[in-house]
Amino acid sequence: MESLQGSFLIATPHMPDPRFHKMVVYLCGHSTDEGAMGLIINHPTSHTLAEVMEGADIQVPDGVLPPIYLGGPMEMEAGFFLFSNDFECANFMKVTKNIRLSSDVEILRAISQGRRPEHYLFALGYAGWGPGQLENELADDGWLALPGDEEVIFNTPDEKKWEKAALQLGIDISTFGDVVGTA
Repeated sequence: MESLQGSFLIATPHMPDPRFHKMVVYLCGHSTDEGAMGLIINHPTSHTLAEVMEGADIQVPDGVLPPIYLGGPMEMEAGFFLFSNDFECANFMKVTKNIRLSSDVEILRAISQGRRPEHYLFALGYAGWGPGQLENELADDGWLALPGDEEVIFNTPDEKKWEKAALQLGIDISTFGDVVGTA
């Protein structure tokens, strides 16, 4: 299987793990040898980035800051920025030509000083799979893998991301797999 890095994983109605019910994961890394890592992009918490800044003793800028997302059930104390490539920082991973991933605290400092990516999302924790695990879940119809889209990640209301990500390819995800037939 070729790498799904930069793709969406959309939980289907067949997803057996309730933690991923109606979730959209953006895959930041994937290889058959090492497994996969991604961030849930449609599960905001009631907390904001201001709380993270206060906890890191970084001055909170004026204005409303975005929510913190639950990125996944693994390493919930780890923070990750998913952001547009218009922002420069020393430590990041290139996910696609337009999207980067970083856990560098310097991004928090830059945001506090008014320098920020045009688009960004901050998540605590991540979703991860060991080698072959994601491929098995895809074969069992727990996930639908589709091309990732910046518009869905950064500009779509969270409650609409699950449906909109699938509709890009004409799929009504709420009825996915309901058709039973014989060949």
